[in-house]
Amino acid sequence: MTAIDDPTTTRREGSIAERLLASSEQLSYDPISEVDWETPLDPADHGASPEWSTLYGTAYWEEMSEAQRAELTRQECASVASTGIWFEMILQQLMLRDMYTRDRTSAEFQWALTEIADECRHSIMFARGVAKLNAPNYLPSRLVLELGRLCKTFMSGEASYAAILVAEEVLDVMQRDWMRDERVAPFIRTINNIHVVEESRHMKFARDEVIERMAGTSTLRRHATALIVAANAYFILTSMVNDKVYEVAGLDVERAKREAAGNEHHKSLIRSSCRGLMEFLHTAGLLTPPAVLIYKRANLL
Repeated sequence: MTAIDDPTTTRREGSIAERLLASSEQLSYDPISEVDWETPLDPADHGASPEWSTLYGTAYWEEMSEAQRAELTRQECASVASTGIWFEMILQQLMLRDMYTRDRTSAEFQWALTEIADECRHSIMFARGVAKLNAPNYLPSRLVLELGRLCKTFMSGEASYAAILVAEEVLDVMQRDWMRDERVAPFIRTINNIHVVEESRHMKFARDEVIERMAGTSTLRRHATALIVAANAYFILTSMVNDKVYEVAGLDVERAKREAAGNEHHKSLIRSSCRGLMEFLHTAGLLTPPAVLIYKRANLL
């Protein structure tokens, strides 16, 4: 059994995990008190920067009223948040399994539980945000939900942390734009700010875990991990905006889906936002030719 397979292995103490614990003690948020849940939603407010809408730049977008555009971005934001909850629930289970028999006194173990606690708060925060946006219960497709069950049960090691990183990085870039945009509802900007600050620690930990666990990995395992991570990225990204958002926003669903599918502006935005992530995966040896094909299909490359 190798070090990356042995759950009792304790890494060098301190370093990343200890620094992240110290950072968490100094700067963490309570969404219940930090977010303004009481002020009524202004129907003129967007849920996301309009430029991030799946229809921005299309002929359909030009035909929509400002009220329709705002409602669409609110529903898209709610769908992204709902997808975030889905993956955060998977993430928590992956980390709990990984830490099941680890040294309870180690900084790594204690940081993992801190991160899980953060994710619990984030999921509650997102759920309350979706409710305040007057959005329905958006869920990934049945296929993706069942694939998620398989991942949370069987995925482990570097594949787990790389998949966690992919999900967090994709959300991070868009939320950094939304939290600074005054067109976006104030409570959504606060939610995004909280998530960005706390997820920056999670991403640092995930990157460190991936690099360490990939060290000495066999070629076969590296290629298998690359495929697993790429498949996760594809299903996460393609599940972010549920087709139902167009119906709730009062749009022609079939036309909206067609124009969104051909929206080169949105595809370019996704690719540029994931450039840093793709560079990291390349450095980690996880951009194999088959994985690259999947990332291109998901418009990440």
